[in-house]
Amino acid sequence: MTASALRLVWVYPDLLSTYGDQGNVLVMERRARQRGLHVERVDVRSDQPIPTSGDIYLIGGGEDRPQRLAAERLRRDGGLQRAADNGAIIFSVCAGYQILGHEFINDLGQREPGLGLLDVISTRGEGARCVGDVLADMDPGMGLPQLTGFENHQGITHLGPGVRPFARVTVGRGNGTGDGTEGAWRDTVFGTYMHGPVLARNPRIADHMLKLTLDVGALPPVDERWFEALRSERISAALNTAA
Repeated sequence: MTASALRLVWVYPDLLSTYGDQGNVLVMERRARQRGLHVERVDVRSDQPIPTSGDIYLIGGGEDRPQRLAAERLRRDGGLQRAADNGAIIFSVCAGYQILGHEFINDLGQREPGLGLLDVISTRGEGARCVGDVLADMDPGMGLPQLTGFENHQGITHLGPGVRPFARVTVGRGNGTGDGTEGAWRDTVFGTYMHGPVLARNPRIADHMLKLTLDVGALPPVDERWFEALRSERISAALNTAA
């Protein structure tokens, strides 16, 4: 991070921004400003180069064809890979999560190369879509409270030995493999299927990324009432649906 500003990069909002995922960058920006940080937000469209000097990169979900186009352009650009090599934080959702892996199935039914930033491979499920509210226990290594989110995907994502599950589901499908895993992460690269937007439902994840960026163990407290009200409502709704 630069001495003067936290640089947030929202990647391809013209292709990857379904189910309110742009809310993630809004929450990230707000949580930083609440701690007195100056924030520089950069929205990078798919016809623009990815800057390599960002601190936190956020990527949302998208339909099948925009996902393929995004993967093609990100591979050609190479900026996101260079940013990851520089130690930047990358947080991805759904289609963005699949793009960070080794490969996924595109809208043409073909295997599409990903960026290889996460050791995962995504295929397409043959059964019903994974749709609905999700509750999951976060990886203990992150020390974060219960994850709440909304999933809507046909993908099945298999984790390799180079990553850990982002969380383990108690309600919902997650990665769709039947092993209870949801998402994946390694070092400063994170992937999840959770919409919601996920950072609005789980603001402590945003704080976790801020702490990694600032290299601190704690952040000044902020008013959590509205976030906690949303979390409580969605957790109760998921439990009632599952009952």
